[in-house]
Amino acid sequence: MLKIYKTNVDGQTFEIDGIENGCWVSLTNPNETELEYVSQKTGLLIEFLRAPLDEEESSRIEIDGDQTSVIIDIPVMDVKDKSLQYYTIPLGIVLNDKFIVTICLKENKVIDDFVAKKVKSFYTFKKSRFILQILYKVASYYLCYLKQIDKTSHIIEARLHKSMKNKELIQLLSLEKSLVYFSTSLKSNEITLEKMLKLEMMQKYPEDQDVLEEVIIENKQAIEMANIYSNILSGTMDAFASIISNNLNIVMKFLASITIVLSIPTMVSGLFGMNVPVPFGDNPFGFYLVLLIIAIMSGGVTYLLAKKDMF
Repeated sequence: MLKIYKTNVDGQTFEIDGIENGCWVSLTNPNETELEYVSQKTGLLIEFLRAPLDEEESSRIEIDGDQTSVIIDIPVMDVKDKSLQYYTIPLGIVLNDKFIVTICLKENKVIDDFVAKKVKSFYTFKKSRFILQILYKVASYYLCYLKQIDKTSHIIEARLHKSMKNKELIQLLSLEKSLVYFSTSLKSNEITLEKMLKLEMMQKYPEDQDVLEEVIIENKQAIEMANIYSNILSGTMDAFASIISNNLNIVMKFLASITIVLSIPTMVSGLFGMNVPVPFGDNPFGFYLVLLIIAIMSGGVTYLLAKKDMF
């Protein structure tokens, strides 16, 4: 999908039909025709435009003449099987003196916020500031999603207290995987952000450097949060795996105790049901005496098991 935006002299950003100087080209899961069209109209290397379409592409900066390519990992949240899934995908920002292009495999909230005009002081012709605003949004969404993961883990933990199933444990495992993805991507982004401090376009305006330093601080905070939550979640999973196993042992112990108690009537009735002379065989109250014996024996065994905390 190809969309083009431009900020006019009044500071209003709107969608336009063709590529013009000072515009922003947004590519979402583009096909080869769209990539070639953008490359031809902007003069940007098609290799730079294709790179972010690889899901395994790592965060980095490349410079070729007057062209700069920045690839960062952004957080994405999807709903799958009625549960939230968190992961990261590459977002590419390619620019030269006249144009800036963003490329991503999927629609994401980072770009959507700019399209929906939720970002203040956003101008398509201020390219260095635009990049910094994107980076700041990325760091903000990392922090937002990390807080969501933490809240979700608390909800699952509350259900785990009374659960003996693996469903909640698998959900926690999914959250832990998301934290690993976030932590890896954030560390990769940190290296890219540190390199950006040395770029010439980031040194033109002191306020841009200040914004970039704020982004780096936000990114480091997200790294610390991801590591803390990951360690907590890992310990929680180990603890609750033991709890689930202990709950199962308690149930098995209870069932074993019930089996022992129920085996006494079966054993006594089996003995008195044999086709041989037995005690109380000629007694008119023999049946009731046998029931009394069963009741006494079962009661005694039940009492002993209860004292041993088998129930």
